[in-house]
Amino acid sequence: MIRVLVVDDEALVRSGLRMILEAADDVVVVAEARDGRDAIAAVSRHRPDVVLMDVRMPELDGVRAAAEIGRAPAPSKVIMLTTFDLDEYVHAALRAGAVGFLLKDTPPRDLVAAVRTVAAGNAMLAPEVTKRLISSFADRGPSRAEAARERLRVLTGREHEVVRTIARGLSNAEIGRELAMSEATVKAHVSRSLAKLSLDNRVQAAILVHEADLA
Repeated sequence: MIRVLVVDDEALVRSGLRMILEAADDVVVVAEARDGRDAIAAVSRHRPDVVLMDVRMPELDGVRAAAEIGRAPAPSKVIMLTTFDLDEYVHAALRAGAVGFLLKDTPPRDLVAAVRTVAAGNAMLAPEVTKRLISSFADRGPSRAEAARERLRVLTGREHEVVRTIARGLSNAEIGRELAMSEATVKAHVSRSLAKLSLDNRVQAAILVHEADLA
């Protein structure tokens, strides 16, 4: 079972998310929290696999809570919930260690699929909106772009190809088909690339590629 913590300051939203998630036979909501401080405490108490968390909340917002959760050993994976009028928070949330985000009007089937994807260790980069927002909010000024390209120079040619496909939102299976590699080989390249770049997850790698203007 995939253990999920639902975090939102509106009880009605939390209840709706719980109903959607628990309709799936492989997902269980282990707890709910109404703000970032409650979320941090709930993560420590329940050790969920995935935290589904609103961006804007009282007391402590989702961005700062995600950063705190990400500092724990073997941290839970955080998916941020946002709306288009809160887009300015998206880049900060990804920087804080969130592995993706969803719009609040995401269809129930896609919400459950996202939780499964993240629980399996993949970033939520597949939806077009995610790729568009990452591209939009990555700072691609000349100095930033050159700094990003310099960081990417530590990668081998094959690793460079892999991180560029990550930035396009491809899964390991899709990368394998495009680059003629097994999924196990792709996974190994991804792990080595993240380690070389001192990054925590695929989303951060995608941001770096976009900053380098190489996506």
